[in-house]
Amino acid sequence: MPHDDRPLSADDDQRSHPADPHRWLEEVTGDDALAWVRDQNSRTDGELGSTDGFADLEGDLRRILDSDDKIPFVRQVGDHLYNFWQDATHERGLWRRTTWEEYRKPEPDWESVLDLDALSAAESTPWVWHGSTFLRPADGTTRRTRCLVALSRGGADADVTREFDVMTKEFVEEGFVRPEAKGSLGWIDADHVFVSTDVGEGSMTSSGYPRLARRWTRGTPLDAAETVFEGDVEDVYVAAWHDDTPGFERKLVRRAQTFYTDELFLLGDDGGLTKIDVPDSMTTSVHREWLMLRPREDWTVDGTTYAAGSLLVARLEDFLAGGRSFEVLFEPDESSSLESWTWTRSHLVLNTLVDVKSRLLVLTPGESGWRCTDLVGAPEVGTVAVDAVDRDESDAVWLTVTDFLTPTTLAVVEVGTGSRPEPLKSTPEVFDASGLLAEQRFATSADGTRVPYFVVRPRDLPLDGSAPTLLYGYGGFEVSLTPQYLGLTGRGWVQEGGVYVLANIRGGGEYGPRWHHAALRERRHRAYEDFAAVARDLVDSGITSPARLGTAGGSNGGLLAGNMLVHYPELFGAVVSYVPLLDMRRYSRLLAGASWMAEYGDPDVASDWEHIATFSPYHLVDEDRDYPPTFIWTTTRDDRVHPGHARKMGARLLEAGKDVRYFENTEGGHGAGATNAQTAHVWALHFAFLRSRLG
Repeated sequence: MPHDDRPLSADDDQRSHPADPHRWLEEVTGDDALAWVRDQNSRTDGELGSTDGFADLEGDLRRILDSDDKIPFVRQVGDHLYNFWQDATHERGLWRRTTWEEYRKPEPDWESVLDLDALSAAESTPWVWHGSTFLRPADGTTRRTRCLVALSRGGADADVTREFDVMTKEFVEEGFVRPEAKGSLGWIDADHVFVSTDVGEGSMTSSGYPRLARRWTRGTPLDAAETVFEGDVEDVYVAAWHDDTPGFERKLVRRAQTFYTDELFLLGDDGGLTKIDVPDSMTTSVHREWLMLRPREDWTVDGTTYAAGSLLVARLEDFLAGGRSFEVLFEPDESSSLESWTWTRSHLVLNTLVDVKSRLLVLTPGESGWRCTDLVGAPEVGTVAVDAVDRDESDAVWLTVTDFLTPTTLAVVEVGTGSRPEPLKSTPEVFDASGLLAEQRFATSADGTRVPYFVVRPRDLPLDGSAPTLLYGYGGFEVSLTPQYLGLTGRGWVQEGGVYVLANIRGGGEYGPRWHHAALRERRHRAYEDFAAVARDLVDSGITSPARLGTAGGSNGGLLAGNMLVHYPELFGAVVSYVPLLDMRRYSRLLAGASWMAEYGDPDVASDWEHIATFSPYHLVDEDRDYPPTFIWTTTRDDRVHPGHARKMGARLLEAGKDVRYFENTEGGHGAGATNAQTAHVWALHFAFLRSRLG
C-alpha cells in the first residue's frame, strides 16, 4: 500500500517532537522489527499462557468459535441460500449452499461450493474469505452461475478478485482477475465489469485506495480498461458500480473526498456524468425510483430546514428536474436516532435507536404518501439487525435479535403482512447467565452531558467496590455500540465473576450526527471525558474501584484506551489496547490513515496538530508517571491501522520501565486472527491478562 516511509530529515516538520527512535518498527516485515515481535510474543505467551486455567480458557473459546451449533447466516442468491462456515475441520472456511427447505431443518444438508482450506493448500497461500458478488442473468431468470469471489492473503484489507462458476465449482479459465490491492470489481454485464484498483503509479489516493474507476471488457488487459471517472490524489476513494434492479438499471460513481463528504453521480451510456446536487456532507443513495438523503448537518433548501440525522425521500426524476420537495420519513429527537434502513420489494424498514435500544418502523409508499407502522413481532428489548432476503423479489427480511445475556436468534418475516417472525436458528448458550442482570445507567460528563452506559453484573452484587470490572468503549466515526450477546466475553470474563460495562460516549452514533460531531477533531477530548466520567460513576456507585477497573478497546477504541492510560491512569488497574491508533503524529502517513483526517485532523497542519497532540498517546508517555499494567496486541497483516502504532507504543513503554505486555498475530488483518485457533489464542491472552491484573 502506498504510504510515506521516508526517514525523518532536517526538512521534516518536527514542531513538537524530535526524531522518532522507534521508526524502524514501522517496517512491517523488516528483520529487526519481526525479531522484536517474536521476542515480545515469546515473553507474553510465556507469562500469560502459564496463568492458572489458561489452557481451559483457550480451549473453551476455540470450542465456541468452532461450534457446529452457531448460526449459519445465509444470503439468498437465486434458488439457493449461501453460507460461509468455519469450524475445527474447516479452519480457513467452506463456502457452501442449501435450499430453503433444508435450511428450515435443525441440521440442513449443505452442498460444498468452494473449500478455502483445500485452495490455500493447493496455492500455498493463507486465503481468507472476503465475499462474493453474483451476476444477474440477462434473461431475468433466477439461475445465477457466475460470481466474483474476493480473497485476502492473511486477512488484510487488500485482496484479489477472481471469476468463479458456482455450477462447475471452479475458477473461470481466462476469467476476470483483479490482482492483489485495495479496491473493487463489480459486474456490469457478462462481458464487462467496473474495476477500481491499483494499476501503477498515480492510480491510488494518499489514503491507499483507488482514485480511478474504469470499465473493463472481457478478454482485454486490465491496463486497457477505459477510465470513466478520475478523482484527486487527496480523495479517499473512487468507485463505480452497476445497479441491476430490474426496471431501474443504472450506473453510478461515488467520489469520497473525505470520510464524511462525497459526491454521487449517475453515469450515462455516453459517459456523461450527472451529479446528485446536494451538499457533499449528505449521505446519498438511490433505490428504484427513489432518492434517499440523510443530512449530517442541518440543511435548508427552498425555505425548509431539515434536521441533521433526518431521512428524506423524493422521486429521483423530480429531483433531477429541479424539484426540491422532500418527504421526511424520520426526524431525530434528543433520545432517538436513525441507525440504518433496509429496502424490500414494497417497503422500507427503518432501524432506529431510542436511548440505544432498537425500534423498527415500516414505511410504505402509496398514492397519498408514506404510511408508517411498527414492524409486527419485533422484540421490545435488545438489538435488532434487519436485512432484506431479496429486496427485488420479496418483502421478507431477516431479523437478527440479540442482547447481552440472551443467545442471538435469527428469524424471517414478511413485512407488511401482519405475520409474526418465524424463528429459524439460535446461538447456543456459551456462558452461565443465570443470576445476571443487564441494566442501563447514565453518567454526567465534565460539561454536564448525560452519557448512557450498560452494566452486566450479578443481581446480588455487593456494592463495596470489590468487583473486577471491564469497561469497553469506542467513541468515533459515528459508530453505535449496542447490546450484543457477550459470547467470548461472557465465557472469558463475566462467567468468571467479572462485571462488563459498555459505554456510549460521544463520537459514536448512538444519538445520530450530533453525538458524533460533539467529539470530532478539536472536540475529541469530550469522548475521553465521557469515558472517564463513566469510570468514576462505576467507582462512586460502589460497583468497583480503580484497582479493580480495567478498560479495553480496539482500533479507534484502542486510541481511546491509550488515552485512558496517559491521561487517566489513576482510574484504572489495567488497560488493553488492540489493533490501535497510538502515534497520531504519523497516523495520516501510514496505510489508510489519511482517510481519517476528517475525524481527527491533519497532523501536518500546525493548528490541527495543536489539538491532535493532546490525544496522541505515543507522545504523551511520561517516564516519571505511574501507569497501570498494559497489554497491547495487533496483527502483522493489518493493512488498515499500521502495526507500527502498537509496536512503537509497546517499545516506548518498555523503555520507560512500565509494566507492559505485547503480542502480534502474523495473520488476521484488522482483527484478532485469520483462523479460529488464532482468534481464540489472542482473546485467551486478553482475558488472562485482565483476570491476572484485576483479580
